[in-house]
Amino acid sequence: MNIPYGPILIVEDTPNVLELLEVALRFKGYPVVSARDGQEAMERVAEERPALVITDILMPKMDGYTLAHNLRKNPRTAQIPIIFISATYITPEDKNFALNLGAMRFIEKPIDTEDFLLTVAEILTQGVPNTVQPMDEEAFFKGYRERLESKLRHKTTQITRTERLLQTLTDEQKPAFETLLRQVINDRDEIQAELNQLVRILSELKS
Repeated sequence: MNIPYGPILIVEDTPNVLELLEVALRFKGYPVVSARDGQEAMERVAEERPALVITDILMPKMDGYTLAHNLRKNPRTAQIPIIFISATYITPEDKNFALNLGAMRFIEKPIDTEDFLLTVAEILTQGVPNTVQPMDEEAFFKGYRERLESKLRHKTTQITRTERLLQTLTDEQKPAFETLLRQVINDRDEIQAELNQLVRILSELKS
């Protein structure tokens, strides 16, 4: 299979999603490497020079938005195609921000494997895209903060609704929603950590 540069890099911190994508791509003959967060992905990019980066958005250490922004800022990585995948950042505003960062496609979870593979093949056969102008720092941080604040409000509402619902459920019904609550709380905490870090960066830029 004629793939420019190196393998496909999958950046995903959810093990079952990562495995699904790895298996699907390898079954079609694509070489694949993986990373669990954006920070690890930057290291893999330096080592592998991937032909394509497929990245989740909500991840620890460095999320997908920051990863994409960093790739676009560096002339050595600015032309690597990026596909975003997400179950959390799926509003029109989220998608527009992703595309403005230079992503070629945005795929919502749960992932339709056939559609996913078709998208990958289309991007790889298009050749290296034109260099995308990186978003300036002020525009990136402003848009990034808006997205984080929007997601944080959404997750907080989900937690309140789930906690209220749990009070009305039978013991047999509770475990599934308790698992959901733990996941939403974890998502909220990750988003809050990202927002706290961003506020510190913005404070340093203004000082």
